[in-house]
Amino acid sequence: MKTQFRRLLLLFISIISLQSCQDNDDTPPRTTELDVQKFIWRGLNQMYLWQADVPDLANNRFANNTEYEDFLKQYTPEDLFKNLLYRPPGSADADTNGVVDRFSWIVNDYLTLEQELQGTSKNNGVEFGLSRVSQNSDQVIGYVRYIIPNSDAASKDIQRGEVFYGVNGTSLTLSNYISLLFSADENYTLNFADLTYDNNSNPVITPNGKNLDLTKTTLAENPIFIKEVITSGTHKIGYLMYNGFYPSYDSLLNDAFGYFKTKGITDFVLDLRYNGGGSVATATRLASLITGQFTGQIFNELAYNNKKSYLNNKYVFVSTLNGNTLNSLNLSTVYVLTTRSTASASELIINGLNPYINVVQIGDYTYGKNVASVTLYDSPSLAKTGANPNHRYAMQPIVAHSVNSLGFGDYLDGLTPDYQLTEKIKTLGTLGDSGEPLLSTAIGKITGTAKYIVPEKTTTNFKHLNDSKTLRRMNLMYFDGKFEP
Repeated sequence: MKTQFRRLLLLFISIISLQSCQDNDDTPPRTTELDVQKFIWRGLNQMYLWQADVPDLANNRFANNTEYEDFLKQYTPEDLFKNLLYRPPGSADADTNGVVDRFSWIVNDYLTLEQELQGTSKNNGVEFGLSRVSQNSDQVIGYVRYIIPNSDAASKDIQRGEVFYGVNGTSLTLSNYISLLFSADENYTLNFADLTYDNNSNPVITPNGKNLDLTKTTLAENPIFIKEVITSGTHKIGYLMYNGFYPSYDSLLNDAFGYFKTKGITDFVLDLRYNGGGSVATATRLASLITGQFTGQIFNELAYNNKKSYLNNKYVFVSTLNGNTLNSLNLSTVYVLTTRSTASASELIINGLNPYINVVQIGDYTYGKNVASVTLYDSPSLAKTGANPNHRYAMQPIVAHSVNSLGFGDYLDGLTPDYQLTEKIKTLGTLGDSGEPLLSTAIGKITGTAKYIVPEKTTTNFKHLNDSKTLRRMNLMYFDGKFEP
């Protein structure tokens, strides 16, 4: 069972209809007794990948309807969902040893979920990473990775690499950082600090008096963050920092590759270091833009539980987008920059291309999210059409696993870089600059001018704890289409 579990972890995939932004301030309708609990049990019984391994989801679990309803009455919707998640043998509790399905979740308002799946969220524009100050400390610090254009933070004095230690004067800890940084409040103040090291190379966090007021707005992020061509000797290197697989930007993505073709690039660096995932259709298109010579061949395959095996699907390389020809580069090698925040659809790009071309991965191990999820609504078909008007609960359970064309999909611990180089707060560098450590390493490998990886600094490295996109649940994958379970 453990081997099966490790193989079943692939990219989040949610099947939704694209929805226009709606007013998330609307109060959800009142829920009638057991509506939500019945929806949860029915949805998981039909679609959950590990349905056969959860005794309380068995088809013959209840002798009659009274026994069924008595069981449901024991739980709130959230507690019922949690208690029906898969627990491999030997794992007593979902919150203790980390070997339980940690990727499924439930929400009480699907309007917000739908916007998040399209790259829109309540956001002040600061994308950040989080780390513990030391292994034995519960103190948490954040560091700025990049600022989203046209956001509130874009108009403020805040730069990549700056460190913050608190919110509204309260220091971040393991127990409070989520509630402080992701509360319902639209306004908060970030408290900044200087990062230094003592004589034993231990980090020292010193508040520096800088406090920055930030406001969350409804923000849609264009994932095409940097697009440029770097000339080095005889090489014209296309560089694309791509931060989310959002299908509404696919035409712009195709245009970006048209720009690279016009410039006659000889090599290509794809920066996915902060890309947590998105649409599987977009991932397939991106892989097809990088290549172009494999149209119609399998990019990846999805498999559901035995009840829903007829939903199993193969995704193939494509040559068009909305009737227009893709600006494919026909490359035989691609350089991909990764960190522990590279997840889901980003990992699919690497895993799906590996059987076909030379994928040179530079950076850190990826997240290790090789599972697929789907958005389920309380309707007879579990699709949004006909959803129960009495509540807005929806689930995002794991429903499938995926492999590449060679049948490989076992990367629970993350995809292994060919050249490992971990980002460090003190040496982040400027994104898109040829001297930035990860990009510099890629350029050196392309041109043959770097015999070794950029040397690691002697300062203590902070272990990755979490990041803003993961905490906003934007590290998933979904595909577009009609859901017919």
